[in-house]
Amino acid sequence: MSSSLSSSLSSSLSPSLSPSPGSAMDSSPSAPEAGVRTLSHRQRAPRLPDMDWALLVCAAALVGLGFIMVASASMPIADRTFGNPFHFVLRHGAALVLALSAALGVLLVPIRVWERQGTLLFFVGLSLLVLVLIPGLGRNVNGATRWIPLGPFNLQSSELMKFFAVIFIAGYLIRRREEVETSLLGFVKPMALIVIAATLIMAEPDFGTTVVLMTTVMGMLFLGGVRLLYFGGLGLAVVLSGIGLVLSSPYRLQRVTSYLDPWADPYNTGFQLSQALIAFGRGEWAGVGLGNGIQKQFYLPEAHTDFIIAVVGEELGLAGVLLVTAAMGFIVWRAFQIGFRARLAGRHFDAYLAQGFGLGLGLQGLINIGVNVGLLPTKGLTLPFLSYGSNSLIVVCMIIAVLLRVDLETRHDPRAAAAAGGGGGVKWARA
Repeated sequence: MSSSLSSSLSSSLSPSLSPSPGSAMDSSPSAPEAGVRTLSHRQRAPRLPDMDWALLVCAAALVGLGFIMVASASMPIADRTFGNPFHFVLRHGAALVLALSAALGVLLVPIRVWERQGTLLFFVGLSLLVLVLIPGLGRNVNGATRWIPLGPFNLQSSELMKFFAVIFIAGYLIRRREEVETSLLGFVKPMALIVIAATLIMAEPDFGTTVVLMTTVMGMLFLGGVRLLYFGGLGLAVVLSGIGLVLSSPYRLQRVTSYLDPWADPYNTGFQLSQALIAFGRGEWAGVGLGNGIQKQFYLPEAHTDFIIAVVGEELGLAGVLLVTAAMGFIVWRAFQIGFRARLAGRHFDAYLAQGFGLGLGLQGLINIGVNVGLLPTKGLTLPFLSYGSNSLIVVCMIIAVLLRVDLETRHDPRAAAAAGGGGGVKWARA
């Protein structure tokens, strides 16, 4: 498996590695020398692909822990609802197979393909956001229309939009670099398209994904060198718009006010947060043990999706929560390091791509954990790598594959070694 993957990656990096006829040696080796070389070649162990194995192992560990925690958190509700405690476990396992297959396919795609197709992918994402809102086509669950039924699989277009938007903005920052750094128009044009996408996502409604998308794009534009005056003005506009959205919707206002004091109404508006806090309290330092949690059985809603970190806190304790947080922080740090090395090698699109994906993962993880511990209002947002949900898991694995591909191509770029001692410049000090 490792040798076939290594050969596939090598062929995608270098279409032709065979020497030309004119480069042959004048004198051919003697028979003994040829025999020794052949024996040495046969005995040589297959080489693993030269990539960021620390990132891969950390991501795989989180996905594995997620599978275990989904199984632990979902069995009670699956047994009550479907009469089969393994209902969600089997579906999550199938999603994991799809996710790993998608990640392997993405790993074999050269980064230049993403750069060329970024605009097309963005408009494909917009089209999917429109399709999900067509009556009779989108699937409604708990008052939100976010999925397009495709047989046994439900496509969540907003998850793909987050992936496509990062690719599109990374390409835009390359094509319009000077305009972005010097002109207000260069900053407004991509944001106008992102606002259209955010408006469609809000129509589902999906406030959490809108926040992640807008904040990620703003962070990428900041890294791209946009003037601080323009960035600050947009940030203020986004904050005011968010306040307006909260005040204009009774259920959003209720969520914001209830998280400030969930114990004021622990059986109604503050129910989810109060039960999550009880789970963390029961776990204490080392947890009550895997599978021994009580909150997931009768009390904590959405225990296997939005509130899975609360189940981790109850069963694995503060130690488990800190371990998950540290692992996610490590992945975000690796994403920025990969982007920084790509920048030094002159691979600017790769750099923006890696750091944009790092921003997105970090923000979504931060918001989910913040919601669970009561630092942020409750919103439906999964925890990357851990939560149940096929679309989220597939997109997260695709993101890791892109990061590995960026790192792989940077390692094989001769400019990377030459620029190893260089600096990142003012723009990259922002990161």
